[in-house]
Amino acid sequence: TPGPEELAEPAARTAMASGLMTCHDCGLLTKAAPHVHDASCPRCGAHLHERKPASFARTWAFLIAAMVLYIPANMLPVMNTSSLFGSEKDTILSGVVYLWTSGSWPLAIIVFVASIAVPMLKIIAIMFLVISAQRRSLAMLQQRTRVYRVVELVGRWSMLDIYVITILVALVQFNALATIQAGPAAVAFGAVVVLTMFAAMSFDPRLIWDATEHDHG
Repeated sequence: TPGPEELAEPAARTAMASGLMTCHDCGLLTKAAPHVHDASCPRCGAHLHERKPASFARTWAFLIAAMVLYIPANMLPVMNTSSLFGSEKDTILSGVVYLWTSGSWPLAIIVFVASIAVPMLKIIAIMFLVISAQRRSLAMLQQRTRVYRVVELVGRWSMLDIYVITILVALVQFNALATIQAGPAAVAFGAVVVLTMFAAMSFDPRLIWDATEHDHG
């Protein structure tokens, strides 16, 4: 009876185990010369590498920085409003609460999902992918690849509240009724989004499938 590792291991080999490399610029599949670490694509001249250099280290660096900045992004004011009636500082969560209590619950849900839930889930998903790849896990290989694709897809939609602040600043200052300025949390939140995007770009999804190659060091 085959063991769980044999059931999880696909029949096809990875391109790297077969001595092949794919160009990230033009997509050309090239036969890799043995013991050559500085190869170039014969079609476009781009640098070829079997796996993204220092993928784990760079992904962890971006991910840890994003986790550190995620705290001030949600704790500090994201918007400072000044008017004739005084000034007010709002965080992302207080803005969601205000939208909910004022009856704009669809917008409150959208802002909560895009500004709080999505960045946190993205950090958790990338951390899961990195840890499982480093542990050379054979579990859920296809599902983990789909998770990576979803992380890349939704990452660009995580700055909804920054767009809302920009529109509010333009509208309110145009009417000269009040002044709205982006708070320090806006910078931290923007950095979180950018860092998670860099973390997803630094992670090489082919490392997920390297666990199926027993002869890969």
